Order: sequence, then structure tokens, then C-alpha cells
Amino acid sequence: MTAAGTEYARLSLNTMTTKSWTLREAVEGTADAGLPAIGLWRDRVAEVGVDMAAKLVHDNGLRVSSLCRGGFLTGIDNGPAALADNRRAIEEAATLGTSELVLVAGGIPDRDLAGARARLADRIAALAPYAAEHHVRLALEPLHPMFCADRAVISTLGQALELAAPHPADVVGVVVDTFHVWWDPDLASGIAAAGREGRISSYQICDWLVPMTADPLVSRGMMGDGVIDFDAISTLVATAGYDGDVEVEIFNEAVWATEGRAVIETMKRRYSDLVLPAL
Repeated sequence: MTAAGTEYARLSLNTMTTKSWTLREAVEGTADAGLPAIGLWRDRVAEVGVDMAAKLVHDNGLRVSSLCRGGFLTGIDNGPAALADNRRAIEEAATLGTSELVLVAGGIPDRDLAGARARLADRIAALAPYAAEHHVRLALEPLHPMFCADRAVISTLGQALELAAPHPADVVGVVVDTFHVWWDPDLASGIAAAGREGRISSYQICDWLVPMTADPLVSRGMMGDGVIDFDAISTLVATAGYDGDVEVEIFNEAVWATEGRAVIETMKRRYSDLVLPAL
């Protein structure tokens, strides 16, 4: 049994979960709820600027579990612009004091899936030295295959690990997001491999709703409202040696319409009941 004072020692609110909140509201709401960490999206950071965002987090006694997002590196004609934006994201992550910059790979601009994946690999290689200089890890997030065309040409941890393999583990890692990977028949071996290599950058949690909403992007649910076995996946992550923060990242219009403090209290209960026992 986890002691009361440490029950939420690894729980992090991702700002997307309370989308209606400003950065200040999210930071202060996280601190007021007794959570130690917050996962930031760059749009929220941009509200006040990266220096003020870092100060807000520090003044409220929080750490930044990750910054989201970099990536979208698969375009045919936007290579220089994409690399420049990702370098800015690396700098922002360093200023905010987080070592993890989540990368969403990007989709397919034409019909050449292999070409998109090759450009992604080349651009990760171009960014890796800059990330290393700033002590920031590029955290590759595989997305569910339904997002392959428009958001991420990597769908499994195995694919993410293959892309990461040429680079040191502290420079390129992988994200385990339950919404995106729960279905993978090779999930156990993928998480184990990521753990052996020391590449697990982040463990993000939310549920898969049945039925889905009309827009799959906003069909994530609060833990316990869908079909994902959080005990099983959390056990895999813990066994792999991951002891970092656990981010709750939910895209859901009903959750977004709920008062933020109520969302956090529900989040805390579900984490304690469904996730924490396996960690």
C-alpha cells in the first residue's frame, strides 16, 4: 500500500486534459490538487512565453514531465522549416527544465509511406545532436494506426525503437501511451525492449471508449470508462524499470467541458484505483 503522502508522487496532469484552462490555471490547479508534475503543450507555453512559463511552474513547486509537441517531420518540401521549429521546441524544453520532448512523427503527404518514414529517420538524425547539446531527449510517440495517414507514420513501439536504435538512449526515446498501443499484439515485448534499452521517455494514460465518438481524435476517455487493461500495461511498464511520471492526457469534449478541478479529482481516484497498484 502506498503511503498517503506519496500516493500521487508520480502523477502528472497533461494540459490537454483540462484544455479550457489557461497555463496559469493549469499550473495552479495542479499544485492545488497536490500533484507534483505537469505535462505542457507548446500552445499553453506560448500564452505567456517560455521564460514566464518556466517561472510559473517553478514558483508553484512543480516539475515538467514532458513538453508536447515536436515532430511533423515527414513533409516533402518543409524540411528546413520543420527542423527549425523542432530546434525551437528543444530549446523550450530545456528552458522549462524537462528532458523529454514528445515527437508526433507526421503523416503521409503523398502515397509514399516508405518515403515519409525515410524522411522521418533522416530528420531525427539531424535533430539528435542538437537535442543532446541541450540535454533533451526526443521522445518518439507511436500513434494508433488510424492516424498513420495524417499524424504519425509510426504505429508501434517496435517501429519507434527501430528509429531510435541508431542514437543513444538518452537522446532518442519512446512514449508508451495506452490509447495508442493497447491493441498491439507485440506490446509486451516492445515495452520490455524499451525498458532494457533505457528508452521509455513517458508513460501516458487514458482509455479507449466504446463506442468511439464521431471524431476519433477526441475519443479518449478517463481511465475506467473504456476497455483498456491498465493493470496489465502498468505492470509491463513497471517491470521494464520505468519509474518516471505518469501523465494523464485526454482528448475528449465532455471532459473539456467539465470544471477542471473536478476532472483532476476524478483523475486522481481512477489513477489510485486502476494504475497505481501495478506501479
